[in-house]
Amino acid sequence: MDHFSYNAEGRYCAEDVPLPRIADAVGTPFYCYSTATLLRHYQVFSASFAHAAPLVCFAVKANGSLAVLATLAQAGAGADVVSQGEILLARRAGVPASRIVFSGVGKTEAEMAFALEEGIFQFNVESEPELRALSAVASAKGATAAVAVRVNPDVASGTHAKIATGAKDTKFGVPMSEAPPLYALAAALPGIRVQGVSMHIGSQLTSLAPFAEAFSRLRMFVGTLRQAGHGIRTVDLGGGLGIPYHDEAPPLPEAYAQLVRREMDGIDAQLIFEPGRVLAGNAGILVTRVIYVKRTAGRKFIVVDAGMNDLIRPSLYEAHHDIVPVRKPEGGAAVEEADVVGPVCETGDIFAQARKLSLPAAGDLLAFRSAGAYGASMASTYNARLLPAEVMVRGSEFAVVKTRQSYEELFSRDRLPPWF
Repeated sequence: MDHFSYNAEGRYCAEDVPLPRIADAVGTPFYCYSTATLLRHYQVFSASFAHAAPLVCFAVKANGSLAVLATLAQAGAGADVVSQGEILLARRAGVPASRIVFSGVGKTEAEMAFALEEGIFQFNVESEPELRALSAVASAKGATAAVAVRVNPDVASGTHAKIATGAKDTKFGVPMSEAPPLYALAAALPGIRVQGVSMHIGSQLTSLAPFAEAFSRLRMFVGTLRQAGHGIRTVDLGGGLGIPYHDEAPPLPEAYAQLVRREMDGIDAQLIFEPGRVLAGNAGILVTRVIYVKRTAGRKFIVVDAGMNDLIRPSLYEAHHDIVPVRKPEGGAAVEEADVVGPVCETGDIFAQARKLSLPAAGDLLAFRSAGAYGASMASTYNARLLPAEVMVRGSEFAVVKTRQSYEELFSRDRLPPWF
C-alpha cells in the first residue's frame, strides 16, 4: 500500500497534495516522497519481527535523501552503509553510531578510521585483505573493531544478474567453506573482536525459497563457528525483499518474518536486517512533463523532460515502472501503444516500450511510480543535465528536501589548466 492516488478532481496526489501544485512550485522533473508511506512500510516491517527485537538498518544506498533518512531514524531505524559519505549522511540524519553497520567490498583505510572514530556498531568484513587492513587501522588508533564476516552461501536468488550477490562467482563475501580460517585469523589479530556473521544474497527477491535455503545454511554455519569457540552474538540476514513494480507478487514482510522465525528459532543472537527497497521503493515517485509527442512510421514516442540520468533503472536493469497520467484520463479515452523516452543522447534512454496508455499532450505531467529506491540515489549529470529536485510530503504540506541543481553548482568543480 502507498499514499499516491487520484483525488475527487482527478488529480494524482501524494497524500493530500496534488502533484500539479508541486510541479508549479519546483518545476520538473522532481522526485516526491510520501512520509506516510515510508513510516507505514517501516512499521509493518519492524512489527513483523517484534518478537525478536532486531536491529533494522535501512540500506542508505537505496535512498540517500537526508529527509528520508531522518524520517526513518526518528522511527527507530539504524543504517546499513557502504561508504564514509553514507556514514556522514546517516549521522546527520540522527542515526546513532551504535545502530550503523558498515558493509561493502572496498572499504578504504581512511573510511575504516572514520568509522572507528564514530564508534559504529559493526564492520561486515568481506575478505582477508580487508580484515588485515582493519586490524592495522584499529591497532594504530588503539581501538577495537567489532566484526562479522560476510559469508556467501552460493544460493541462486532468482533476481536480475546485476543485483544478485549470493552466488559463488560474485565479488561479495567469502564462500562458507573458506570462512572458518578467516574467523580463526580474526580471533588472533589485534584490534579485532569477532562479533557475528553476515549474509546478503541479492536485491528484489520475489520468492521466499532462496531466503529459506540461505538461512538454513547460515544457521548450520553459526553452529560450526560456535563449536570452534567463536562468540557469535549477531546474525545479519541482509535485505533483498522485493516490491511489486508491475505484476510481481513478492512475499509480505509477515511471511518473510515467519520464515526467519522458523529458520532462526533459538539462534540466541541479535538479528540484523538491511531493508532498503522494501521500505523506500513504493514511497517515492518521479514526476516529469511531456515535451513532445513524436510520430514516425508505425511508432509513437512520448518525449519527457526526465532522462536516464534521472532514473537509470529501466536502462540499466530493463526495469518496469508503472507510468500514470497526473490528470486522470476522461472515461472512454483511447489507449494507444507508445514508447516513453527521455532527451538524453542515448538510444537506451527509454522508460517504456510499446506501453499501453492514454496518449498525453505536450505539457502534461506523468508520474513514474515505485521510484523511491535507487532512483535519485543513482542519478547523474550526464549530458550536463541538472540533478532533479526532491520533495517530501506530509499530509497536506510539502517541502523541498533537495533543491534542483543549478548550472553554477554543476560547473563549480571545473578548472581550466594554467596554459589557458
